[in-house]
Amino acid sequence: MIRPVRIAAAAAACLAAAFALAQAPEAEGLVPVKAKNVDKAWLLPGADFRPYRKVLLKRAEVAFQKGWLRDMNSDTISKVNKVTEADALKIVDAARSGFDQIWAEAFRRTGYEIVSQSGEGVLEVAPRVVDLYINSVDAPSSGIGRSYTVQAGEATLHMDVRDSRLGTLIARVSDRRETMRTPTAQMTSAGSTGAQFAQLFATWAVATVKGLEELKAMSPLPEDLKPGARAPKK
Repeated sequence: MIRPVRIAAAAAACLAAAFALAQAPEAEGLVPVKAKNVDKAWLLPGADFRPYRKVLLKRAEVAFQKGWLRDMNSDTISKVNKVTEADALKIVDAARSGFDQIWAEAFRRTGYEIVSQSGEGVLEVAPRVVDLYINSVDAPSSGIGRSYTVQAGEATLHMDVRDSRLGTLIARVSDRRETMRTPTAQMTSAGSTGAQFAQLFATWAVATVKGLEELKAMSPLPEDLKPGARAPKK
């Protein structure tokens, strides 16, 4: 079960800096395309997805939205319930592990082999979950200050897909989503929040695997792929 996720401000700042230094997809030869169920997508003209039946799944990186830790502690009733940076680091590890497990299972169900090394026919998939925001912390056992919410929170997925042997970037996706809403406000707990984020991670995983299969069906991509062209439905 994925627990609610928190991250230390220093770790979030380092990760944000790394993203800022990354090359724009256009600088690596990708062109922006239209994708129905993701916010943004880029593809490499001429890329051929057919040879890939193995996946090198990089461990997910996770970072909270700036100011989340401050926001959570500003609503805390007593110092006993403060969210510490130690709490944050423990929970981000739990979220990362849960994400990795969900994605690995999604690839295996579709027939991909998960491998630990690069090589011919191996696709490197590097997911990053950023701007993660949990709407409420766990309810205290005393019953004081219990939190109720209709939605666990939101997050953004950034994903790079590369040929693992050559290191060539062949696809990039960016998608921001909220967790599913409940009909009525529910008391927040580690289990309920974790379940909602697990469902969000699974939605991204299924869309990714389905999208790769559709890219295989239309491979090789046109060499003259135009910006704004329609990408396969995900």
